[in-house]
Amino acid sequence: MFDRVLIANRGEIAVRIIRACQEMGIRTVAVYSEADAQALHTTLADEAVLIGPPAPGQSYLRAHTIIQAAVERGCQAIHPGYGFLSENADFAAAVRRAGLVFIGPTPEAMAAMGSKTAARAAMAAAGVPMVPGFQASDADADLIEAGEALGFPLLVKAAAGGGGKGMRIVPRPQDLADALQSARREAHNAFGDDRIYLEKYLAAPRHVEFQVLGDHHGQVIHLFERECSVQRRHQKIIEETPSPCLTPALRANMAAAAVQAARAVNYTNAGTIEFLVDQERNFYFLEMNTRLQVEHPITEAVTGVDLVKAQLRVAAGEPLPFSQAQISQRGHAIECRIYAEDPANQFLPSIGRILTAVEPVGPGVRVDAGISTGSQVMLHYDPMLAKLIVWDEDRAEALGKMAWALEHYVILGVATNIPFLLAVIRHPVFQAGEATTHFVEEHFSDWQPAADPLPDEALIAAALSDFLEGQALAGAPAPTGDPFDPYNPWRQADHFRLGHGR
Repeated sequence: MFDRVLIANRGEIAVRIIRACQEMGIRTVAVYSEADAQALHTTLADEAVLIGPPAPGQSYLRAHTIIQAAVERGCQAIHPGYGFLSENADFAAAVRRAGLVFIGPTPEAMAAMGSKTAARAAMAAAGVPMVPGFQASDADADLIEAGEALGFPLLVKAAAGGGGKGMRIVPRPQDLADALQSARREAHNAFGDDRIYLEKYLAAPRHVEFQVLGDHHGQVIHLFERECSVQRRHQKIIEETPSPCLTPALRANMAAAAVQAARAVNYTNAGTIEFLVDQERNFYFLEMNTRLQVEHPITEAVTGVDLVKAQLRVAAGEPLPFSQAQISQRGHAIECRIYAEDPANQFLPSIGRILTAVEPVGPGVRVDAGISTGSQVMLHYDPMLAKLIVWDEDRAEALGKMAWALEHYVILGVATNIPFLLAVIRHPVFQAGEATTHFVEEHFSDWQPAADPLPDEALIAAALSDFLEGQALAGAPAPTGDPFDPYNPWRQADHFRLGHGR
């Protein structure tokens, strides 16, 4: 096993990896930008290395600087988390050339699945069901001709895409030419690659993915599914497992296809095979994410497998300590992504200092957070603050627990999507397990939060915290009770009840 691991990421996923390493007795090295000097992941790691200015292109995306930091600090391996360099095959290869271990798949497997067009070709050759589409050429004339043959509506998608970037829904033939151009521009700006392709647009599909895990000894298994249909702007916000839409037979068929897909590219470590399920319960390969997923905690909750520890052990050359027959689902788990954004204003990001953060605590409730009271939320990075995960014996109990946990999650100082998530959890369509990928746009296009004034105690706490910060910025000496003094017991709000548990 490794003695020292560098985490090439920030936020809640860096914190998650640091804690797993520390449980295993592995020392951790964090990297941070100038903006993250006091960030939670920076302070929790055993060591931290400054790698550049706030902009990701000058810090968290500087592959050479990160590898150099790992070598200089005596690390044996680098964990990329998700986002940033996590699915960059060139980075994984550079880590290997430096004599380090990349905690993830091989560069070859990553390259094979990193391009959506290459992945579709590999999966078609392996016999995995595919959404009808066209990728033989990305010339506009060929795409327009192919679009007419496939029929409308269509999806234009970026070959190197993700997160909805470079994606356009085309309802009519006359809209296709403009969609091709705008998708190309966005794909080039987001990924430096303007290649695009076409897919048949499925009406009201479900988004269901399967977690896979492979070792270097030939074993590849699945750890069942996660449903990710509730999305805003093609990005997931709520995930659950088991999926409400799968029958036992369909689950078995999709699991077999997921393992077949991973074996087709000799996949090792943790990865996810994503599928679309149509209204007739036909399923189609969508893409493979060659990294740890944001939503991995709900798989951990129902299987009992710590996926980050499994990643570390596989990367160190150990065989998986369990077989497929030993993996089962127990109970039901749901994850809500907590974002600093305003759902009532087109989900625009919110920035500022976290004046108070009080996490819900109770049996079956887990919070993976990258922030705490006093943290600064900036525009440079993804606005996700934390993930709220609940587990219970069945879906109805898990839904009730999630509603309770959202009601008792307090974040003051920035706008968050917590009220929106609570409205989704309580919506009759979601409660019935019938949400599709169109759920948010169909039921929440004009959503506004209900009037729910904060209790006086919360307003007083926020005002006092803001005042003390202003005093500090003005150069005044820190008074007794400064909430940003790291040694002050009042800095932590864990034991406050801010009016009826809020």
